[in-house]
Formats: sequence, C-alpha cells, structure tokens
Amino acid sequence: MSAPTDEGDGQSLERVPRALSTREAWLDPFDWYAEMREDRPVRYDDDRRCWDVFRYDDVDRILDDPETFSSDPRLASAIDLPPEEEQSPILETMLTTDGDRHDRLRGVVEDWFRPRAIAERAGRFEAIAADLLDDAIDGGRMDLVDDFAYPFPVIVIAELLGVPSEDRPQFRRWSETLVETPTDTSDDAMEAFQRRQQQASEELADYFEAKLDARAREPRDDLISVIAEAAGADRLTGEEALGFCMLLLVAGNITTTNLVGNAMRCLTAHPEAMERVRTGDVAMESTIEEVLRYRSPVQALARVATRDVELRGMDIEEGDTVVPWLGAANRDPSVFESPEQFRVDRAPNPHFGFGRGTHYCLGAPLARMEARIGLRALFDRAADIRRVGEQLQPVRSAFIYGVEEFPIEFRPQHDVESPAH
Repeated sequence: MSAPTDEGDGQSLERVPRALSTREAWLDPFDWYAEMREDRPVRYDDDRRCWDVFRYDDVDRILDDPETFSSDPRLASAIDLPPEEEQSPILETMLTTDGDRHDRLRGVVEDWFRPRAIAERAGRFEAIAADLLDDAIDGGRMDLVDDFAYPFPVIVIAELLGVPSEDRPQFRRWSETLVETPTDTSDDAMEAFQRRQQQASEELADYFEAKLDARAREPRDDLISVIAEAAGADRLTGEEALGFCMLLLVAGNITTTNLVGNAMRCLTAHPEAMERVRTGDVAMESTIEEVLRYRSPVQALARVATRDVELRGMDIEEGDTVVPWLGAANRDPSVFESPEQFRVDRAPNPHFGFGRGTHYCLGAPLARMEARIGLRALFDRAADIRRVGEQLQPVRSAFIYGVEEFPIEFRPQHDVESPAH
C-alpha cells in the first residue's frame, strides 16, 4: 500500500499533518514531534481543521477531562456527517461516548477483560501462538506480520467473541478499511473512499447482527452472548450492541498486531537489548512497556472541545477538534530521561500507550498478555532474529502506527538453547 499523503482540500479529520505525509516521515515522526513540542506545543492545522497538542502535561489534561474534551465526534463543528453515518454503529461505542453512557457500555463486558479473567485463558493463548509459529518457523524466514502478528490476536479475539477464526481474511479486510486514511483527497477519490468505509461498516454490521440474533436464541460462553443478553435486557440498544461487536473485533486485533510488530522493529534495531530479553536478563513486561512508549501502536487520538477553553495561550472554541499526540507526549524530555533511547528496563514508565483516564484501553491487559506470550513463543523458537527485505511501508492510517510487513530471518529452534522465562 502507498504511504499516507495530505494533498488537496478534501476534508477528513483523520488525515495526517502535512509534515508527516511521506512514507519516511510517518515511519519515524519523532523529529517532528520534538520540533512541535519545543516550538508549537499547541497549534492549529488549517488543512485538517483541528488543534494538535504535543506536550505530556497537556495531553494528560485532555485525556483526564472528558467533560471538556469529549470523545463524541458528532459534537465537532468541523464535521458534517451524512445522515447514514450519523447512525453508524461505529459511533455507538465506548470510544465515542462519555460519562454515564460510557460507563454503562464499558460495564457490559468489563469483567471479561480484567487481568484475572484474561490470565485464566493464558494456556489457550499460548497454544494458539505455538501452533502459528510451529507452522511458520522451520524455514528460518517469515513475515512476522502476515505469519504471526496479525493472525494471533485475530484468533484470540475471534474465540473470545465466539466467531469462526477462519473468517479472519474477512476480518482483516474490514479492519484495515475502517482504520484506513485516504491517500488521495480529490473529490472523486474521497467519495470512493467513503463508499468503501461505509460498505465495510455495513458488511461488518450485517455479519454481527446475524451472530447476535443467533446468540439471543442459543447463548454460549462467549462475548457475543454477553452482548446479546445485555441487548435483550434493554441494557444496550441494537446500535450499541452492533457497535460493541465491531469495536471489539477491530480494536482487538489492530492494536496487538502493531504492538508485536513494533516490538520486533525496536528489538531488531537493538540486538543487544533483544538478547537480554530473549535470555530473561530483562523482564518481558518492562520491554513491552517501553515499546508502548517508544513506538506506540496508537500515536494520536481525537477529542472535541465542549466549551471554550485556553491551552498554552491558545483559544480553543467549543466544537473544535483537538488531537492529543500520544507519541509526542511519550517522548517528552520533561517526563522521560533520554526519551529518544530505547531502554528495555526503563522505570518508571508512565506512557500513554493505552491512553489515560476513563477511556483507558479496556483491552490493555489482553494486549499486554498477547504480546508477552507471542514474543516469548517466538524467542523459544528462534535466535539471531534480524530484519530483512525491502523498505518498510507504514500502516495506512493517521492514528494506528505500525508496518504492513516485517520480514525476518533467524536460527530455528533446533539450533537454539531454550531461553529463560
């Protein structure tokens, strides 16, 4: 896929800033972040019609104040949603609501994602990782994304939801379309892009509507049954139930895929650190936290000001969209010592990799466990892992951060001493 661009005058609040419109800039946006933190920590982008915010304290303020900085995109004065998009299930989720409604939605499935509940399923997750890697490892070369980092979390979330993991090619197409950023912003291209996203949203909604109907008749021990039961008890509307399923599928695989991919991008660039992690000299847990800081799978979020507010002397008006750049805050030198260094034993590490406040990522315990299990399974089977192949291509999204492919070579299991855990 081509890199994101930001040309023309088509309107999309998910477009990247012009400074990040090349492949190289979006693969490594951190020099631009540093420049903005220093010179323009709060700035208005006329092209994207939104405010960008780069410093840690300001990002923290925004994420911790949902009454002033709402997650509901329908409040934005710069957006004029067509009637069919105003009713989209994508807008009926925890990500786009605040206050009591957000808490009500989150409460439906929160118990399933608590660390203790996730830990009870660790054995099954380990088996999934082992099966995938055993199929891919013998040749001494694999594409980490296609062969492992994508299918692993998709199979996990599919099992939790209660849908066939063999549908994962469809899941990937829907997920990638829904988080895609337009590469051509001419009128015709934007119209085609919006049609693709609308079609993907409708197909995914139809898919889950059928599953919800089936579970309402015959419940099982899965998340779709939990959601269907809540809808049947009037704890959820039909749109909210569909939105829940769609959110869990998309968020449940996109974030972890890029966390695993970004982890190997970091570690192959720092082979000494990778060997310390592989042998158990450094904890996998602290390594994952540093990846979440250093190359967070989510680099930015969007909020809408619900009232006029001042931020570092800039007057933000009610209805203005505000974009807190998590990736910039995660390298703020006022909070992190030597933030441009990748330190697998960094502590403390108060990063924004999973957000903060009431919208802190529900799936954070699951993503952390998947990354830990996945990387340990890989290190159990391979040593001397190194990146190979052509230049990297970034994921085509203005907020999801990762690479589309990551070819690696390694010495397979039979040549490797088993690492410590």
